[in-house]
Amino acid sequence: MRKTISLLLSLSFIFSLAACGQSENPGTSSQQPSASNSLEVTDMQVPENFVLIKGGSFQMGSPESEAWRSADETQHPVTVSDFYMSKYELTQKEYKEITGSNPSNFKGDNLPVENISWLDAAAYCNIRSERDGLTPVYTINGQNVSWDRSANGYRLPTEAEWEYACRAGTSTPFYMENSPSAEDANYYGHYPYEIEDNYFSQGNLQIKPGEYRQTTVPVDSFSENPYGLYNMHGNVGEWVWDYYGDYSADEQTNPAGPASGTLRVYRGGGWNDFAKNMRSAYRATLEQNKGSFNLGIRLVLNAAPGSGSVSGTGAQNTSADGNGKILIAYFSWGGNTEGIAEEIQSQTGADIFEITMVNPYSSDYNTVLDEAQRDQNAQARPELANHIDNMDEYDIVMIGYPNWWASIPMPVASFLEEYDFSGKTILPFCSHGGGRFGQSLTAIAKLAPNAAMGEALSIHYSGGSELSGDVSEWLNSNGIQ
Repeated sequence: MRKTISLLLSLSFIFSLAACGQSENPGTSSQQPSASNSLEVTDMQVPENFVLIKGGSFQMGSPESEAWRSADETQHPVTVSDFYMSKYELTQKEYKEITGSNPSNFKGDNLPVENISWLDAAAYCNIRSERDGLTPVYTINGQNVSWDRSANGYRLPTEAEWEYACRAGTSTPFYMENSPSAEDANYYGHYPYEIEDNYFSQGNLQIKPGEYRQTTVPVDSFSENPYGLYNMHGNVGEWVWDYYGDYSADEQTNPAGPASGTLRVYRGGGWNDFAKNMRSAYRATLEQNKGSFNLGIRLVLNAAPGSGSVSGTGAQNTSADGNGKILIAYFSWGGNTEGIAEEIQSQTGADIFEITMVNPYSSDYNTVLDEAQRDQNAQARPELANHIDNMDEYDIVMIGYPNWWASIPMPVASFLEEYDFSGKTILPFCSHGGGRFGQSLTAIAKLAPNAAMGEALSIHYSGGSELSGDVSEWLNSNGIQ
């Protein structure tokens, strides 16, 4: 994860753009909606590669029976109006044509642009709208962005529109009949859906482990979903309009999420995600001024003018300046994370604290994998054996953990829920076997939404001879000498 510098926001005309927008969110209907390139709803000139998504009603979220669902996926009825959506994730070529820059980690004209923040994405929509003679949708004032629903310019989908388009009339975890294999989507193919419960005995697995490409792929890869959309599962996650928050249980039409927040939502999963985090209902989060190597965008347009506007008040968490008191808190099983924590402590002199359990996990590797996935699936909160009495004294909390099943170990969740992190800066560091952070940063952000999150550090296993340099570079990136 890296904080991207929004050169787009520095363009002077951004702040004078009129607010513009569209109507609210999605739904599923008993009659199957269809996708089309026709101009059934309006006589506007639809850009190439945009398809019409016919609106309808659906159950947004996931049923309690869905494997690996999260507590924030409460099912509720939603209706969405017609809209146009790009068949493809935005490419690096398209982004560079507008901005003159390409911040992506993986380079290629037809690869999806990534490493752009939500604010970068909103600014891009406005600039491209002006170029194409459309009315810009967003008014951007620093961290605050409002959306004029009546405007006809490019915009991000709402969370509901995105899920409606991804599901394409289905109610299963993925739009396809079976869960995706590595031949169907670009993700951490070693970990297909429900591998966690069948890691050592894969006879019951519907989809077997496959290729892990460790990079993005061209936006027209694989087959499209029934609505004609490519890579709705995998490749890069996709920013949506909404702030992160609890769903309303009431029936909604064109919802746009909370009016304010500290985190924006992105959907779909990326090249380094496990299949469980590509489910149609899965919700990932990040601060709106940050980007990531597995996070891009897919554009939409109104099919007909909406009404009203949606204000967005971004409550930016303030980062510590690097000079505050630091705590290094870590959970380690095999010693890799402990070694990283000790290297950080040797370079900073910070206080160090090991997160331990009243009932520790097994020392046997095969057993601990079962225990870890069991606790994650149940979202358990193991009781901790030790505690911090003076948490209020710390401005910066460095939280270390192994990447287990693409997320944080549940003892780390217990730790995050025990204390108030409001006003503090969290600096995550993790050891991993190839998946980098997985969705661990989302897990931390959801559990400590009122903390700022600085640059995170991922170390492959123990880090080897490069550990000291990697830690030093990471500390410098966070302003810590």
